[in-house]
Amino acid sequence: MLSIALRDGRDRYAPGETLEGSLSWSLDHEPEALEVRLFWHTSGKGTRDVGVVDVLRLSRPGVASEGGTFRFLLPDGPYSFSGTLITLAWAVEAVVEPSLESAALGLVVSPTGREIVLTPLSTT
Repeated sequence: MLSIALRDGRDRYAPGETLEGSLSWSLDHEPEALEVRLFWHTSGKGTRDVGVVDVLRLSRPGVASEGGTFRFLLPDGPYSFSGTLITLAWAVEAVVEPSLESAALGLVVSPTGREIVLTPLSTT
């Protein structure tokens, strides 16, 4: 079992804010490492992109813990958005190495606190 909890329970942030959270895990084996990653990714038509913004690596974290913490400073962009053809979403993910067991939480990063919805331009 591997889980992520955000300190303030929010999932919407403005660029430049600090994202803080904690990890808990109970594993059947001694992991080599546990990585926490802050990243954005695109989905939809065309090539999918991923941008890893920051990584926190815990070496030999043990088989169980209730107190692993992380802190990331959110960058100025890109903003979370969705459109007709493509969506850009943010997430924080914890990955156990070498098993690749993982847990993730989706985030919105936008100055408005909401995902920006792109609408097609009118051709009239």
